[in-house]
Amino acid sequence: MAFERKQIVDRLKAQIKTKGHVIGVATGAGLSAKYAAKGGADLLLALNSGRFRQMGLGSIAGMLPFANCNQLVMEFGSREIIPAIKNIPVFFGLCATDPTINLENYIGDIHEKGFSGINNYPSVGMIDGQFREAIEEDGLSYSKEVEAIQIANEKNIFSIAFVFDEIQAKDMLAAGADVICAHLGITKGGILGAKKVLSLDAAAKVAKSIFDVCDKIRPGVIKMIYGGPINSPLDLKYMYDNTNVMGYLGGSAFERIPSEVAITKITREFKIAGIQDDTLAKILEGMTEHHDYIAFVKEYISQNYMNKISFSDLAIEAHLSRTYLSALFKKEVGCTFSEYITRYRINKAIEIITNKKIPLSEVAFACGYSDYAHFSKAFKKETNYSPREYLNDTKGHKHHI
Repeated sequence: MAFERKQIVDRLKAQIKTKGHVIGVATGAGLSAKYAAKGGADLLLALNSGRFRQMGLGSIAGMLPFANCNQLVMEFGSREIIPAIKNIPVFFGLCATDPTINLENYIGDIHEKGFSGINNYPSVGMIDGQFREAIEEDGLSYSKEVEAIQIANEKNIFSIAFVFDEIQAKDMLAAGADVICAHLGITKGGILGAKKVLSLDAAAKVAKSIFDVCDKIRPGVIKMIYGGPINSPLDLKYMYDNTNVMGYLGGSAFERIPSEVAITKITREFKIAGIQDDTLAKILEGMTEHHDYIAFVKEYISQNYMNKISFSDLAIEAHLSRTYLSALFKKEVGCTFSEYITRYRINKAIEIITNKKIPLSEVAFACGYSDYAHFSKAFKKETNYSPREYLNDTKGHKHHI
């Protein structure tokens, strides 16, 4: 049974108020939906790309003519997800540019089937170049997706709008979208992930520009992000620290990447069970192991930011040259190692200053600064406030750096 719009808005805003953020999972099967719900997901999206992920294909398959998108989502969503999920709203990934449907009637059918709302996916916003020009000339433009959100608004049905720039954000806000979600592209990582994506720093800038528009036009709208370089909790933490995002929607990060890792690992363990000589085990491990050097660096920082960290030592640990690891880090994250760790430490300092009453000198030490003057200088460079000014004048307000 579908949730009412006000009920969803109240639930999500209460979650944001108490927990700080909300989590949505884009899924393609009842099994993953069931366990996402068990893990605490606040909302679920039934997207055609989720179904293709279940087939072993990349999410980009959802943008190609492999199936009737709306028919596919309606089938698995109504048969597998809606019956299995009782306490969480489920949203329908609607291909609004489908010329074979009447949008107003179809959105009504979606709600009657038990879906609590709609989301504009697959979206024309992911297409550019000559193909984008050609389909828009044929009337299949992003404006059809805006129209779908407008219809949902008029029917008092909850809607989640994927937007790719500030102009689309303005259009979706005017249409009445309940959630503005900055879509950052196909998710990187794993075996089937996109190889060319925005860096974390670039993604944060894109999201911030979109959310600035939201704050000017409708400050109360729920702001979320989807895809791109975010495929781990550490990546998401970076976005929380550097934008005013209120939540995250993920597909591959919850469904594909964990499956790739877990199934590979357990299969390998069964394969080598009972082998006395560990030579074969090492060979099999070497055949399947994937070194994510940047994830290693980010994880190390998150665990050791309060201590002195040598980038050269990390390079040695990763068995890479310092120059090569530095280039990899800058390419993926979008800033240098030094800039990243400074930003990480200052955000940690802000958390401590905001939530705990301890001397600023101890805050500096807790965040990896043995010299308070150095800490104060770095803090002011990142926030435009000295630690004392932040404590006295801006405590309780969230400032992103």
